[in-house]
Amino acid sequence: MSQAEAGIVGAGTRNPLWTFGILRSELTTTLRRWRTLALLGVLAAVPVLIGIAVKIETNHGSSPGPGGGGGGPAFLSQVTNNGLFLVFAALAVTLPVFLPMAVGVVAGDSIAGEANAGTLRYLLVAPAGRTRLLLTKYASVLTFCLVATLVVALSALAVGALLFPVGEVTTISGTRIGFGEGLLRAGLIAVVVAASLIGFAAIGLFISTLTSSGIAAMAATVGMLITVQIVDTIPQLSGIHPYLFPHYWMSYADLLRDPVYWDEVVKNLGLQGLYAVVFGSAAWARFTAKDITA
Repeated sequence: MSQAEAGIVGAGTRNPLWTFGILRSELTTTLRRWRTLALLGVLAAVPVLIGIAVKIETNHGSSPGPGGGGGGPAFLSQVTNNGLFLVFAALAVTLPVFLPMAVGVVAGDSIAGEANAGTLRYLLVAPAGRTRLLLTKYASVLTFCLVATLVVALSALAVGALLFPVGEVTTISGTRIGFGEGLLRAGLIAVVVAASLIGFAAIGLFISTLTSSGIAAMAATVGMLITVQIVDTIPQLSGIHPYLFPHYWMSYADLLRDPVYWDEVVKNLGLQGLYAVVFGSAAWARFTAKDITA
């Protein structure tokens, strides 16, 4: 815990904005950690590597991916025609693994890291209580979800505009929309991708309340991600696929249709909300009843 947090805690009885103060301090502490900066650096590097690889392949006369369709490879094949598609391709590459792994590290460390450092008990001295502290931690993780997604999107946008032409966007439906509307849709897609991580963030928060080891919580959270991702690819288990939190992650591609298809996007957001309620409640039940010794 930083000195800023200690000051906020000590002033908890006098400051009616204690919650906002500790949230601001929590965000500052999280985003300044070398581990967090390294994660954001890796995420920012992914679009750079993709853009350079596509540029090299294009210069050699090769196609960077199959044409048509709405999946990640199809976005990749459109990058040479419009650099804005690098945003969609980069999100398609990072969403299944890189983004949730980064979120898993931050979420898994949220409570367990404080317990391991011996600062959790001190934080609870403030009159805000365990519930408000847990909500503050979750809000911090959700903010990181948005920041991490925007890092990928903005890096991809900059690299795409630098290496490739930009202009009107051809949607998956075959119609053309202006560059301005394309940018708006890219922004909307980034928000939807960030929202797609809400459920997984709640799972990480819950796991973080089960142990006092930050490393163990992070490993368990990432392990949960890998396991569920594998289950989601097994055809024999297709009956449960719609209930797995990553199943509709790639539905953001429907936002590039004209008109937009909202069905699976809504299903995705609803499923994330359900996971957030279930695992958020489990985290609250565990945390409020937990014997804090560190």
